[in-house]
Amino acid sequence: MLDEVRSTCRSIAESARNVSIDLDAWREPPPVDPAAAAPHQPDHVLQLDAINFGSGWFPTLRKRPGLSGYRTIAAASAEHGPWTNGELRALDAASVAGVLGQEADHPLMRLYAQALRDLGRFLGDRGALDLVDEAGGSAQRLAELLARGMRFFDDRGFYKRAQIVPSDLALAGAAEFHDLDRLTIFADNLVPHVLRVDGVLRYAPELAARIDAGELLAQGTAEREIRACALHACEQLAERTGVPPRVLDIRLWNRGQAPEYKAVPRHRTRSVYY
Repeated sequence: MLDEVRSTCRSIAESARNVSIDLDAWREPPPVDPAAAAPHQPDHVLQLDAINFGSGWFPTLRKRPGLSGYRTIAAASAEHGPWTNGELRALDAASVAGVLGQEADHPLMRLYAQALRDLGRFLGDRGALDLVDEAGGSAQRLAELLARGMRFFDDRGFYKRAQIVPSDLALAGAAEFHDLDRLTIFADNLVPHVLRVDGVLRYAPELAARIDAGELLAQGTAEREIRACALHACEQLAERTGVPPRVLDIRLWNRGQAPEYKAVPRHRTRSVYY
């Protein structure tokens, strides 16, 4: 899987017409302690990652004061705690919205309910640590199990959320993986945005204008080029700096919380993958 991701993104980046890479603009972000804010209960980690998507809808969510869309969802999820597998399989949009503090008719709540039902069916009687055991201590194998078992994890060419699960379980101190640093970045819309603001990614004028105007991008060529170029750039930066891609991702994601990055529009695509 990881070789496929790297090969796919390199190919897209090398033929991209909307996005280019300038590694000379790189400014290495400082180390952070991502585990400090990570959920520590393995089943909660897995359930939160099952709904770790929807950035294209985040501007329409009811956010908690001072929190982003993701952190609003994460905070509400943590307060509720993990559902049982049986509860997961019975969830509907209204139930999820009640926990997350959102309107029941918001389209993201329907998708979240579907994702959590899929997770409940996929797990059966298993828990998160049972999946870790099945993966035999391999982050890649765990990502493959998730991507093959649930449609919303099957993000061909990127596997963003399938990869982030073992990373998050490791950050939570819940599991160890012998190949953790083989993971790529978790290609979403924030890490490319940070790289764009820093000058590492450069967008064609027409694409930049659409993003700056807040226009939604359809899933397709332009948004795949954005994600692929971010991933391919971070592969090269990881080789240059000796910092694993997943660690670069964490540092860049945290850099993106700063006001100067939030002040610039990022690309928005309504997708179940990020």
